[in-house]
Amino acid sequence: MPWIDTIAYDDADGKLKMLYDRVKGPDNNVDNIMMMHSLRPHTMEGHMAIYKYVLHHTGNTIPKWFLEVLGVWVSALNECNYCVEHHFAGLKRLLADDPRSDAIRAAIEARNPDAAPLDDAQKQAMQYVRLLTRDPAGLVEDDVKALRNVGYSDGEILEINQVSAYFGYANRTVLGLGCSTKGDILGLSPNKSEDPDDWNHS
Repeated sequence: MPWIDTIAYDDADGKLKMLYDRVKGPDNNVDNIMMMHSLRPHTMEGHMAIYKYVLHHTGNTIPKWFLEVLGVWVSALNECNYCVEHHFAGLKRLLADDPRSDAIRAAIEARNPDAAPLDDAQKQAMQYVRLLTRDPAGLVEDDVKALRNVGYSDGEILEINQVSAYFGYANRTVLGLGCSTKGDILGLSPNKSEDPDDWNHS
């Protein structure tokens, strides 16, 4: 059970019901992380908007599966098992290569991105994200230059930064309110990237 009261889908009305209908998955399932916002629906609206725009938008040029890798990495560093499980399931579905997905997860669990089956640019992104998660004030301009030097454009560097920042927020929402995966369907996401206003999970 979460540490604060939440409102179930069947008990919702008004704006909350409207938002639940926008974010729900099969059988009216609403992820528990969204239900954490049910007493203040406007915060769910803000959460979903940033989540969809940061992780699931056609304006991104970094592959979505790798953005999910970064999310799992941040969540592992923050010891947020809820987000690790949800987003590992999502990355596994997107990558469609179970052995590679499992090897990435093993490297993340070992806190050793260099062991992951990723290219040098992706490993550099993992190093940047580790610093941003664990020691944000320790970052210097050279850390961004290092990303540029392995081929990331400044827009892609922004994508990496924003995904990392989003997961820091999501992890703290989960960990600070006692959110669990009980009843959730793991790995669903708002897949219609071409429509930023479509939040339905599938």
